[in-house]
Amino acid sequence: MTIPIKGFLETSFLDWPGKICSVLFLPYCNFRCPYCHNHSLIYRPEQYLTIRLAEVFERLRPFRGWIDGICLTGGEPTLHPELPLLAGEIRKQGFLVKLDTNGSNPEMLERLIREEKVQFVSMDVKAPLDLFSYRSATGRAVDLNPILKSIEILKRGCVEYLFRMTVVPGLHREEDVRTLGHQLAAGTSFILQNFNPENPLDPGFAKIRPYDPGRLKEMERDVQQMGYP
Repeated sequence: MTIPIKGFLETSFLDWPGKICSVLFLPYCNFRCPYCHNHSLIYRPEQYLTIRLAEVFERLRPFRGWIDGICLTGGEPTLHPELPLLAGEIRKQGFLVKLDTNGSNPEMLERLIREEKVQFVSMDVKAPLDLFSYRSATGRAVDLNPILKSIEILKRGCVEYLFRMTVVPGLHREEDVRTLGHQLAAGTSFILQNFNPENPLDPGFAKIRPYDPGRLKEMERDVQQMGYP
């Protein structure tokens, strides 16, 4: 297996709702979101040591029975053709698998779900589902059809899922958040994340002040009332 693992967090209480997990960071991404703070995984993954999967399992051996699963994040994990093999190896070790994805590869997403290689998916939906908004949020011209297909796949309910939106003042208006809430109609399966101005891909975004956490939570409650999965 040739997927390079470029980061490993042994214990996280935040990345998988209701579970304790480890996190594997995979390199490369097909988006260039200006607010991304993992951009070194996109442009300079070679600066990080590659961690062998066997080493990951060895380090997790003492945590068996305590760690529920492993989160595969990035970058964009679905860019790697061998992702089902990686997920399968994790499952063989007795761990559940969570996938973080931008939804741009619905074929890979559907395969992972069909083959029961993943048990939870968090899909980052970057903006309201129109070409202009998505280009602004991803730094790329994006074909929305794969994004819409991935949303449809998750809403079938064959796997647990969350839709997540990172809300960036100036890039996302409150009206944009409400628009996406209507489009997704996902109820409590749609959550909002606050923008982190630390080390963004576009240095200009470091000057942006994030939304007040209380106001962001109010916005989240509003959009969660717009539909149910």
